[in-house]
Amino acid sequence: MKKLTIIGGCGVIGRILTKALSSEYDITIIDQTSCAKEVVLADATNEQEVYEAIPRDTDVIIHLLNMDMTHDVMNHEEFEKMSDIFWGSSYYMFRSAARLGIRKVIFASSNHVTDRYEKGGLSLLGRNITTNDVPATKNVYGILKFASEQLGRLFHDQTGMSVIHLRIGTVVMDEMGALHKKARTKRTLLSHKDLVGMTQAAIETTVPFGTYYAVSENDEKPWSTENTKHELDYRPDVNTTEILEEDDQA
Repeated sequence: MKKLTIIGGCGVIGRILTKALSSEYDITIIDQTSCAKEVVLADATNEQEVYEAIPRDTDVIIHLLNMDMTHDVMNHEEFEKMSDIFWGSSYYMFRSAARLGIRKVIFASSNHVTDRYEKGGLSLLGRNITTNDVPATKNVYGILKFASEQLGRLFHDQTGMSVIHLRIGTVVMDEMGALHKKARTKRTLLSHKDLVGMTQAAIETTVPFGTYYAVSENDEKPWSTENTKHELDYRPDVNTTEILEEDDQA
């Protein structure tokens, strides 16, 4: 049984993954708060703490840190906190993995790396946005996520570890509520089923390095999943239009 360490595993995505994958993988969560018996308490923005917290027999690290944000570029306090969480912790995680000889990291990046190409969940390019498009972001969060992707590239190149970046779409606990509340979500949702399926594909793939949009197969989705299908061998299964139609008929 492969051993996973999920850094930031007490958030929404971490809880979904832990519940779905715990029967197939041995999972340890590293977080500042305790949400399950698998949690090791540590501050992932402190290199020594995260290094000591990672089990030595880890096969795959999944990095999921997140925080609440206003996206106000003039908010200096928020910038410093974001820099610690979305930049500093990324470096400490990659460096700790390299020091420990861990051979794979799955980094939860964001669709905000290219959000200048999208409005209301619709691509402004006249086609799906791809991972080959030059990053263009509206906020510091997207900048730091792309910078961390570049760290992953460097650690892959210099240490040989496998690094898979997943540019996550919209993940919420209450999918149906979010679909009825916000039009963008109908296009950008990454369903629980596809989140788990894509993450498992990233865990099991032999691809040494790659960046992929993680979104369900929704009508008018803004991002391409073609390389997800061809390289990770995962085909997103959920379509929000079908979910809403089934709800209306219920």
